Amino acid sequence: MSDNSNKVAIVTGASRGIGAAIAERLARDGFKIVINYSGETTPAEALARKIEDKGGRALTAKADVSNTDAVRQMFDAAEAAFGGIDILVNNAGIMMLSSLAESTDALFDRQIAVNLRGTFNTLREAARRLRDGGRIVNFSTSVVGLKLENYGIYAATKAAVETLTAILSKELRGRSITVNAVAPGPTATDLFLNGKSNELIARMARMNPLERLGTPQDIASAVAFLAGPDGSWINGQVLRANGGMI
Repeated sequence: MSDNSNKVAIVTGASRGIGAAIAERLARDGFKIVINYSGETTPAEALARKIEDKGGRALTAKADVSNTDAVRQMFDAAEAAFGGIDILVNNAGIMMLSSLAESTDALFDRQIAVNLRGTFNTLREAARRLRDGGRIVNFSTSVVGLKLENYGIYAATKAAVETLTAILSKELRGRSITVNAVAPGPTATDLFLNGKSNELIARMARMNPLERLGTPQDIASAVAFLAGPDGSWINGQVLRANGGMI
């Protein structure tokens, strides 16, 4: 706890699901948490209270990561509240499925804006403003390897994130900042489960040798490893947290 007590982590898309699990886990590990969200305020504020009730420190920051000025203001708020930033977790993202033939311009543009430009916006600020010795953890997807039908645009945005991850890890040479990505497989969040039949969920759960869906806590544990001292020698890598699916 004491090793991380002066460190600050921004977690994007942190008001629910995997992002909330990451925020809670990093808070438990001693980090001060900036809970980024872009929608309703209530879940983010509830999560902040939950963290603080357990003795942690948390700040909420509403910002659409696709908006350059909003991202800059979020980093400003984190520095004003906590004095600096050590960890960036790029969890915010959207998934809109369609075959390439039936994809609309709006579907393409929105995923590029949030998943790719949003990651670019936060990486640019982090590259300029993270304290030396910091950590950046981006989010990809195991679909980059699976290459499933109807996931083309979504997977393409995440493949680009993997490339940015490797390149930024080299551009930050000399500052002891690691840059890695986590690529989850199917994970039991409301977003994933909504609209899927029990049969489809069971089939997807059996795709990996452990024969279950991942949990938000599984993914949070992978992030915590990369963000913490035990992950200090891992750099420029993609950790496929999917139970061995691919």
